[in-house]
Amino acid sequence: MNLLPFIASGIGLGAVYALSSVGLVILYRASGTLNFAFGAFGGVSAFLAWQLAQDGVPAPLGWIAGIVVSTGIAYGYGRVFAPRLAHRDRVVRAIATLGLALFLFGGMALYWGVGVARRLMLPTDFDAVMLFGVRLTITRIIALGLSLAMAGGIGLLLGCTRIGLGMRALASDRNISAAIGVRVVQIDSLAWLINGLFAGIAGILLANINRLDPGTLTFLVIPAVAAAVMARLSSLPGAFVGGMVAGMIEALLIASSPVIANLRSAGPYIAALLFLMIVGAGQGVGARE
Repeated sequence: MNLLPFIASGIGLGAVYALSSVGLVILYRASGTLNFAFGAFGGVSAFLAWQLAQDGVPAPLGWIAGIVVSTGIAYGYGRVFAPRLAHRDRVVRAIATLGLALFLFGGMALYWGVGVARRLMLPTDFDAVMLFGVRLTITRIIALGLSLAMAGGIGLLLGCTRIGLGMRALASDRNISAAIGVRVVQIDSLAWLINGLFAGIAGILLANINRLDPGTLTFLVIPAVAAAVMARLSSLPGAFVGGMVAGMIEALLIASSPVIANLRSAGPYIAALLFLMIVGAGQGVGARE
């Protein structure tokens, strides 16, 4: 069996997961919140972009509008609700975002319906390059480059700016950060804004690669969380690599038997579990020595 076409597909899917994983990690590092509404933010972005295109609005304006709305929803939650949950247990904060995800999912399902065959087409879908005899669309190449650029940009933000210093301080201790003058609510809200921006872009890319469906987009968060777990919710390069690995695993499992292909969504989690077991065992041996 020729696996190259599936590897090419995995590049695009992995780029979306990498973008999503980096978005999850940046928020977790700043606020300690694992955002299960990430995929729903992306779903809102993709559906708005699609709807505006159906209404005759130029595609680029539709993409911008979708990303702006998803970013605004995330920022609004981070500004209004997140501060009121900041001192609650991390599990409570995560469950609160799950409730938000279900609310947004219900709204998308009610307005646009589920199970309808739709796809968000991009102009770059019609151009491609040949790589090892496999046709690789420009969209997938752009997705990969965008993921690298945004991950690198966030790395520079964290390492070279006062905002990044504030985010790193919040990740260490919120109370001490507030005591030394860090604007906790503003920094926290900015992390949510960045999370929503990443989600909006990832949602549009996933709706192009797979299909435009409320469930598919809302549950984008599942493999993205697995990729973030591989990075231990702390490493941005690890989150990027974890996302690429998750995408490749899913794509290659599709090439296997139909039974295994139906379980492809579990592949990234199994890989994350094995990774943590191996790394944890290695660290345990190192500690005993």
